[in-house]
Amino acid sequence: MQPKLLSSLLFLLSFTISINAQLITNVTIVDGTGAVRYKGAVRLEGNKIKEVGTLKPRIGEKVIDGKGKVLAPGFIDAHSHHFESLRTQPTGVPVTNQGVTTIVIGQDGGSEPVDELEAQIKAHPIAVNVATYTGHSSLREKVMGEKDVFRKATNAEVEKMNALLLEDLAKGSLGLSTGLEYEEAFFSAREEVIELAKTTASQNGRYISHIRSEDITIEDALDEIIEIGRITKMPVQISHLKISMVSKWGRSNEFLALLEKARGEGVNITADVYPYNFWNSTLRVLFPRRDYTSIESAEFAVRETFNADESYLVQYAPIPEYKGKTIGQIAALRKERPAQTLINLIQIASDFKAQHPDFKGTVEAIAAKGMNDKDVANFIAWPHSCLCSDGNTGGHPRGYGSFPRVLGKYVREEKVLSLEHAIFKMTGLTAENLGIKNRGIIAPGYFADLVLFDPAIVKDNATIQNSKALSSGIEMVWVNGELVYQQQKATGKLSGTLIKRGS
Repeated sequence: MQPKLLSSLLFLLSFTISINAQLITNVTIVDGTGAVRYKGAVRLEGNKIKEVGTLKPRIGEKVIDGKGKVLAPGFIDAHSHHFESLRTQPTGVPVTNQGVTTIVIGQDGGSEPVDELEAQIKAHPIAVNVATYTGHSSLREKVMGEKDVFRKATNAEVEKMNALLLEDLAKGSLGLSTGLEYEEAFFSAREEVIELAKTTASQNGRYISHIRSEDITIEDALDEIIEIGRITKMPVQISHLKISMVSKWGRSNEFLALLEKARGEGVNITADVYPYNFWNSTLRVLFPRRDYTSIESAEFAVRETFNADESYLVQYAPIPEYKGKTIGQIAALRKERPAQTLINLIQIASDFKAQHPDFKGTVEAIAAKGMNDKDVANFIAWPHSCLCSDGNTGGHPRGYGSFPRVLGKYVREEKVLSLEHAIFKMTGLTAENLGIKNRGIIAPGYFADLVLFDPAIVKDNATIQNSKALSSGIEMVWVNGELVYQQQKATGKLSGTLIKRGS
């Protein structure tokens, strides 16, 4: 081949590569490992990070000036309920406005089969990545029937659950999730969960759990997940670690010491945490013994598990005008004590479900004040905890603001975490805790999931009264090399993918 022809071909090849590349320059890189930030540039080629360092633009290459702002790996939401909204809003602004590029679903024991999720994403592309666990409660409902899960499973039923679990693990599920505080799984025996966990461990999966109690029997619930980790020798993670009982507030260091002791004995136990002192769930979880008509238990709930004057109904289909009001306000309207109102609201919701079996959506949900700020900060600061939202698109502001809230409140304002440590907890540590490969770090060969933000102004703006307010300071978000969010708007790019275990 003639030298001139070879030179021309090499030039054309270089040009072709360049037009498929992007250079993000003039940025402060926080790479997701916990290492000290540094100035530099990042080159993307296709859906991967090609180079990191002091880089010069190439011919035909798209150049983005980061204007000195922070470039970090895209945040990984360790516990999310956002997938349902992605079916109708595939651009995923509730997620991307936080800088989140990957959501982990199948939480609290509820999931869809991996192959169904894969088919949905293929048919209807979305802007963010998704990984899933296999839900224990979903397995119970399939095997036992939705109306017959309020008991222990038989050995034969556990065997059937194991078979379904193995199928989903083979298709790429991250592992097994449980929601043991919820009715669908509350009545399961510890032995049932351990058997399913053993199956998960045999396939190199992981275990994540909304533990059996976050209040009255939290000590026993922590013992259960530690035992599962000890027996199976697989990584186990506590979902949204919290203390939801007033008389146990202030014991976070004691519980963390218990987890550290387990780690010292070889149990790989971790946790995820969201940065709020109030949670979002059903009214029914306010009753630790599931005795919803007991006035004594209702009085206990008002005294110990939530603050009636700071806890809001964020969904209530039977009486829509109650939405947005506190339980205390509703009690005043009904001329009742809050405890009696709590009982009545649960019964009205139950009657509504029976009368409207085809109703789609959430019948009732409460954003309940139930945690202590110091405990929340201690759990966030624990070296083995990563961050999550536990959010969806309505009700609790965590669905739109969790990650910017950490950066604004816990990094910039309260200095609970350094910026590098916070980013590590949102990216590299999360990927490590959940077994997600080649994401969560800015390094050559990793997928190009990135967020550019301004650390001086980044903050959450969502509140209970305006739960869908977009965050400030998140400038740009890339998913698999495509810019999906910029200037508080979706770009329309739908570059998300299903992340499978080991891929």
